[in-house]
Amino acid sequence: MSKDASPVVSAKKLSLTFETNDGPVHALSEIDLDIAKGEFVSFIGPSGCGKTTFLRVIADLEKPTGGEITVGGVSPEEARLARAYGFVFQAASLYPWRSIEKNIALPLEIMGFSKSEIQERTRRVLELVDLDEFGKKFPWQLSGGMQQRASIARALAFDADLLLMDEPFGALDEIVRDHLNEQLLKLWDRTNKTICFVTHSIPEAVYLSTKIVVMSPRPGRVIDVIESTLPKDRSLDIRESPKFLELAHRVRDGLRAGHSYDE
Repeated sequence: MSKDASPVVSAKKLSLTFETNDGPVHALSEIDLDIAKGEFVSFIGPSGCGKTTFLRVIADLEKPTGGEITVGGVSPEEARLARAYGFVFQAASLYPWRSIEKNIALPLEIMGFSKSEIQERTRRVLELVDLDEFGKKFPWQLSGGMQQRASIARALAFDADLLLMDEPFGALDEIVRDHLNEQLLKLWDRTNKTICFVTHSIPEAVYLSTKIVVMSPRPGRVIDVIESTLPKDRSLDIRESPKFLELAHRVRDGLRAGHSYDE
């Protein structure tokens, strides 16, 4: 990003407090963070530290109670109305009665795209996630990893520049997760999207990211922002390299500094 280019996401003193019957819950506290175009930013921290809440604020699914945030230079609400982002949730959330291609087409149908445009976009994103031979299948006919790839394809279908991913591989076994990590990096390289990615896994955060945001337990604060020194083109073997281990150690130190192991 050039020095005069606006960040895709910019948070200034961002805070969010939920009012509950048991009193206020301070979910986020004075978050200062800029995310540049084309970055792959992972958020890591203990459960309840506000990682998902921050993604939901970006997506206008939660309203901050203090500070400021812009998405693409506008408010989260304006970004949502402009369909400026795609969201991939922890579960694939595919409708079992619709085929994979029909699941991907659903948001395009809602947006009023023409039939020919829907077909072309669906075909293109199925190819992007290597599911072009599975469009006619139903979700229950696909493995968990393939379902998540279909979910990613759906989020890419309307070609938003920003992709929000809330621990999409957390429920998958390690072998499938590794494979999808590799595929996601290739997808990111091909599409040049800006990705915000929530994870509990230190190796996953280090392997995928250009920037790692380490968060503290509630109230969620930014403990450290780590710029990756790894090359953009990475294989899984890089996880054994000194640079990778050094980054993982810094993430772990940040989590310890935030008292994440007290829970």
